[in-house]
Amino acid sequence: MTIEPYRKILGLPGVRALLLVGLVARVPVIATGIVLTLHVVNTLHLGFAQAGLVGTASTLGSAIGSPLAGRLMDRHGLRPVLAVTTVAQLLFWIAAPRLGYHALLIGALVAGVLALPVFSLVRQCLAALVPADQRRPGFALDSMAVELSYMLAPAAAVAAVTAFGSRPTMYAVGIGVVGAGLLLIVLDPPTRSAEEAGAGDAAVPRRQWLRPRLFALLGVSSVLTFVLTATDLTVIASLKETGQTNWTGLVIAVWCGYSLIGGFVYGALHRSVSPLLLAGGLSLFTIPVGLVGGGWWWLLLALIPAGVLCAPSLSASIDTMSKWVPSGARGEAMGLHGTALTVGVAAGAPFAGAIIDGYGPHWAFAATGAAGLLLVLIALPSGAWPAPAPAPPPLR
Repeated sequence: MTIEPYRKILGLPGVRALLLVGLVARVPVIATGIVLTLHVVNTLHLGFAQAGLVGTASTLGSAIGSPLAGRLMDRHGLRPVLAVTTVAQLLFWIAAPRLGYHALLIGALVAGVLALPVFSLVRQCLAALVPADQRRPGFALDSMAVELSYMLAPAAAVAAVTAFGSRPTMYAVGIGVVGAGLLLIVLDPPTRSAEEAGAGDAAVPRRQWLRPRLFALLGVSSVLTFVLTATDLTVIASLKETGQTNWTGLVIAVWCGYSLIGGFVYGALHRSVSPLLLAGGLSLFTIPVGLVGGGWWWLLLALIPAGVLCAPSLSASIDTMSKWVPSGARGEAMGLHGTALTVGVAAGAPFAGAIIDGYGPHWAFAATGAAGLLLVLIALPSGAWPAPAPAPPPLR
């Protein structure tokens, strides 16, 4: 293992700026769900069920809009899509703090459809900036940046709502989202490399790339966020059950730290690993977490094996996607990948919640891991899973 791949990736024109802007841009986008939830509960004085519906509406809209935005970027370029979504977000965040509940519910759905496509956009552009045989460390860096954003955004959102209230925080989030859109418009990273653009690889029919193996990869991608979301909720429930809720922030932060370490190691390895194997390992190592008793420190230790596979699993799925899909359809494919991740998030929380309520958090770890492992095994017969590749040649 060596850090040389990272140094060379960051030395490529445009990569460092793209990753930095992506890191900053994701923070207000991630904070959106938490701020809306706290606004419904604290300011509109409604229950968590109503707040959950607003989150579901936003998530559903995002799942619909992500591949649509990607397809439009494939056909019309980056800036027109960013201009439309940035204006849509500006209008929503100007109005949202003063909307009643039902109007906010509808607005969240529409804003989700027209959400700023930060996640899929950064990955699409990263695939254009980095040669195919060097993308693994590039996507590993992106996965680590995602982890950092998820470590920063929730804490910042809760602290801001606590200190200033939900309405000022919503305006701040809106400024952040619109600012992120403007930053990306100014940066205007390429969505295809010069070679790909010269080859005229555009308007690729779906039948040429949307095949069973790609559906299987999307299913495996959903497994990742399904397991991670369910584990997140189960960790909170487990600490609450033992009266150690005050340690929740630390445990989740360290768990994210495991993922960062795993992503760093994976990107620096000399061989690739199948996303099927990584997702299976993530699910398998989640099963025994609930067997751990004692204090919160034992939970931290039990989360290590699954934790270090989080970022590698995500980066491997994106890397494989980028290699299976022609550049003329890469935006739509990355959008579908984003939708798959969103579906996993939407399914993971209610699944874990039902197990926690019925049988307790210890069984929720086991059920989550077993369900994820079963879904990975179902995807196995699809075939064409990439085998470990030899070390890539050095960048020139």
